[in-house]
This record gives sequence, C-alpha cells and structure tokens, in this order.
Amino acid sequence: MNPTLLSMIAIIIAGGATALQAPTNARLATAVASPVNAAFVSFAVGTAALGIMALALQTRPDIQAAKALPAWAWAGGLYGVVFVVAAAWAVPRLGVAMTVTLMVAGQLLLSLTLDHFGALGVPRQPLNLGRVAGVALVIAGVVLVRRS
Repeated sequence: MNPTLLSMIAIIIAGGATALQAPTNARLATAVASPVNAAFVSFAVGTAALGIMALALQTRPDIQAAKALPAWAWAGGLYGVVFVVAAAWAVPRLGVAMTVTLMVAGQLLLSLTLDHFGALGVPRQPLNLGRVAGVALVIAGVVLVRRS
C-alpha cells in the first residue's frame, strides 16, 4: 500500500479516536468527580498501554539524543493534559461535535502558524490563499455546527 495513503488512513482513524476520547473521558469525569481526575485515569491507562507496546516492539530509547533535546521537546505530554481535560470538561457543555470542531479549528490555526514560520523544527510552508481558505472553511463549519 502507498505509504502516504496508509499515513492518511492512520490519521483519520486517530481523528476518530479523538472523537471517541472526548465523550469517554467526559463520562469518566462524572464518575471520578472532575475532568482532571478523568485525565489522570486516562493517562494512567495510556501509559500502561504504551509500556506494553514499547516492550512488544522492543524499542530502546536513545538516552544521549533525548538529553540533547531542547526543553520544549519535553512538553508534549502537557499539551495532551490540556487536550484531555478540556475535552472532558467541554463535552457535557457543548456536545461532542462542537467540542471536536472547535479543537480542530484550534489545531488548524496553530498549525498554519507553525508551518508558516517553520517553528519547532517543522518544514516551513508559507501561508497561501488555499491554506487560509481551508482553515476558514473549517471555522465556518464551527459556526454552522454551533447554530444548528
């Protein structure tokens, strides 16, 4: 199978998992008394799953390469905390579609900025009309989902 197509399918599946994650953690938040507690449980389960995967794949971290990373490269888990807590909190208030649509809009706006400036080591891809229009259409989608 074409590696690009395989990558695209994997990302679509991951997006679907994001849509499942939001209401799952929202339900968990009710049972464990807060979105922060739900995120803690979610990350504990995720950490266990990642540990099993790492053992199964027999991956070995390159400690020297990890030590050489800039400080911001260690912050990925913090972004995940913001994402999971915000989703668990927002779903009961906004619904799944609105929550996920707003998250995608936020992802796209920041993604355009990161691409444009080549920030955090990503390849530089300057803004152009097509990219801005694509994000504008998603934001229009947020408005439509909200008004429906």
